[in-house]
Amino acid sequence: MLSLKGGVGKTTTTATLGSTFSSLRGDRVISVDANPDRGTLSQKIPLETTATVRHLLRDAHRIRKYSDVRAYTSQGPSRLEILASEQDPAVSEAFSEDDYRRTITLLEHFYNVVLTDCGTGLMHSAMKGVLDVADSLIIVSSSSIDGARSASATVDWLDAHGYGDLVSRSVAVINSVRPAGGKVDVDKLAKHFAARCRAVVKIPFDPHLEEGAEVELDRLAAPTRLALLELAAT
Repeated sequence: MLSLKGGVGKTTTTATLGSTFSSLRGDRVISVDANPDRGTLSQKIPLETTATVRHLLRDAHRIRKYSDVRAYTSQGPSRLEILASEQDPAVSEAFSEDDYRRTITLLEHFYNVVLTDCGTGLMHSAMKGVLDVADSLIIVSSSSIDGARSASATVDWLDAHGYGDLVSRSVAVINSVRPAGGKVDVDKLAKHFAARCRAVVKIPFDPHLEEGAEVELDRLAAPTRLALLELAAT
């Protein structure tokens, strides 16, 4: 999940999409918080451990089976697991490309779907690892002008840095983080991203998601559930 701008619902999209996958699939799904600046993904489900990606990497040599990994993750009601980022900014700044690659290599032994919630910076070291190992990108935009500009700038940057192939396989999410209304033509926005990405999915405004608390799928409105189902299918 990528966006150059904060506040567009990227972390919420990671949690809701991950929860949708894990509630419908029979296999294991995990979301990794790769935000180097105190990511908030772990706040989206009940916290079961204070362990972070840093602890997992430290103990990687001891991890042999799924129950070993499970000690480092928290699991929500949908069965989605989350691996938290380091919460101390001084430590987390050192989360590097190599750290990310090692994390994903380890997790891919035990999980069929791995989602990564990225920070807003495209230049920090871990990002190269993210882009090099990703099968697909989800570029998140809010339904505001500045949110759309930032999402567009994200696509431009990826194109300019040799990730055009990844852009053509990407899915754009237009997230209504505020109630409908205002001057933005969401359909026009969707058309703009459809010309550059593989698909575009619009997520409607939802009061439960606006709370910014733990995500519970059964508290979402029916149109939101349907949009997330479409996003998961896409």
